[in-house]
Amino acid sequence: MTPHATIDRVTDRIRARSRTTREAYLTKIARAAEEGPRRAHLSCGNQAHAYAAMPDKDDLALSRKPNIGVITAYNDMLSAHQPYERFPDLIRRAGNAAGATVQVAGGVPAMCDGVTQGRAGMELSLFSRDVIALAAGVGLSHDCFDAALYLGVCDKIVPGLVMAAATFGHIPAVFLPAGPMPSGLPNDEKSRVRQQFAAGEVGRDALMAAEMASYHSPGTCTFYGTANSNQMLMEFMGLHLPGSSFVNPNTPLRDALTVAGVQRAAAITRLGNDFLPAGEVLDEKAFVNGIVGLMATGGSTNLVMHIPAMAKAAGILIDIEDFHDISEAVPLMARVYPNGLADVNHFHAAGGIGYMIGQLLEAGLLHPDVKTINGTGLDGYTAEPKLDGDRVRWEEGSRDTLNDKILRPASNPFARTGGLKQLGGNLGRGVIKVSAVAVERHVIEAKARVFSDQDQVKDAFKAGELTQDTVVVVRFQGPRANGMPELHSLTPILAVLQDRGLKVALLTDGRMSGASGKVPAAIHISPEASVGGPLARVRDGDLIRLDAVRGTIDCLAPDFESRPAAPHDPRSSSEGMGRELFAAFRAVAGPATEGAGVVV
Repeated sequence: MTPHATIDRVTDRIRARSRTTREAYLTKIARAAEEGPRRAHLSCGNQAHAYAAMPDKDDLALSRKPNIGVITAYNDMLSAHQPYERFPDLIRRAGNAAGATVQVAGGVPAMCDGVTQGRAGMELSLFSRDVIALAAGVGLSHDCFDAALYLGVCDKIVPGLVMAAATFGHIPAVFLPAGPMPSGLPNDEKSRVRQQFAAGEVGRDALMAAEMASYHSPGTCTFYGTANSNQMLMEFMGLHLPGSSFVNPNTPLRDALTVAGVQRAAAITRLGNDFLPAGEVLDEKAFVNGIVGLMATGGSTNLVMHIPAMAKAAGILIDIEDFHDISEAVPLMARVYPNGLADVNHFHAAGGIGYMIGQLLEAGLLHPDVKTINGTGLDGYTAEPKLDGDRVRWEEGSRDTLNDKILRPASNPFARTGGLKQLGGNLGRGVIKVSAVAVERHVIEAKARVFSDQDQVKDAFKAGELTQDTVVVVRFQGPRANGMPELHSLTPILAVLQDRGLKVALLTDGRMSGASGKVPAAIHISPEASVGGPLARVRDGDLIRLDAVRGTIDCLAPDFESRPAAPHDPRSSSEGMGRELFAAFRAVAGPATEGAGVVV
């Protein structure tokens, strides 16, 4: 295997860009690790408070058993996180059997973008990532833990937890997934009913029936959106155990994998011989491997913001040019909805992540020489978990795809590239995901119709105003304006217009979710309009050219550069549904191209 030149070049570029910040980070976590087991520095009174509710007080106070802290995103409103309700008891039993003690260190919020989509609460969604990092930090600040287990799945939860794990990088970290729900109504059928409802062809009863048949049980939603992209990422980056991402909840194999994760956490503390601090796992090569996985699977555009924020917490600086260059080198090997008809259960059955890692390693597109919680390099992640009684064992995974309509080898992919493009021009910088967009729609030139929020777009559609080729510009949707909500609820409307034969595209400084698909969407445009970015100068009727082939996004109006910026009125997003509490976040949030971070 010869390392791919682009992968090495991008890794070297990230390493050079990050040299000063990464060195400072590694010095910080090494200094923290050198102080030894943290509980040894607590006073007797400190420790008594920490152990008062525990049945194994003597083990905590007097023994050298490792103490494992659990950070959990459990709630029973989110199907993806409901299975975590029973994890603490399972983890305690497994930890005790492995010679460790276990304490739930704290909980973090976990909101559902599927519930808040198109609602005011969605304006808190992106910022919830930084709140999760803060909340996890509070839990770990008690300084009682020799390793940490992180329980989280969905959109902002895993990135926030990784930011915390990196910040507490002297502590070993193991991420425990909960798994996807079993397959329900096919995602393409759900999408078809949504479009029918948007077009007025079916009523709300049909829409509700389709949605309930699709989202029907505990577990992650089965399409390949941000939640399942997160799970892929954790496996490619070595923070999950091999093959554990897409095993269904509440099954014997899922429980056995959870037990094995606890055992690994107990084994990699400083008290043993295999000390593996999280900050050493989260290095430049690990993040590059994660980006490779994102491109090879056609994963969520949300990760283009989350990965830079996660990396920054570990002293690593990633730019959207890194995503673009890796995408150009990495083939698209999977077709999972919305980039195909299969769901993640079908993907897993076809060979899943283990097959893809094996193929990408053979092609030289992944760094094999990384540290992972598995105790191996990335080659250990080609193995497949199997039950052996009530324990898990790993055996060699399939070397061949078991369904080439879902999963293909790197030598015969669905597309030559990963489908994510960097965009630049007089409208700013952003990205577009084209893996599900028909080739004839990769270049769109049409007049702009400008809106200040997504409800205005819906009203224009209902009024029958969108009847010609259009670039729908939705501005004042960036992190400084209103928290950068997803605009996924526009997808059915735009898809209807496209199906009517119109050339249509979306241009926004907001986000689209991993569920976005066949409509060209230039997103994350930065600088955002609310701080005087170029989108604030676009007017109705301006000719916009979106060229995903050349990677450009421009307004062709001759006087565009000399125009004044339209003012932003923040009042509509300043109060209600908790938005008042996040004024300080909106005031300091970074640009989308750097992760839109508040705490990093």
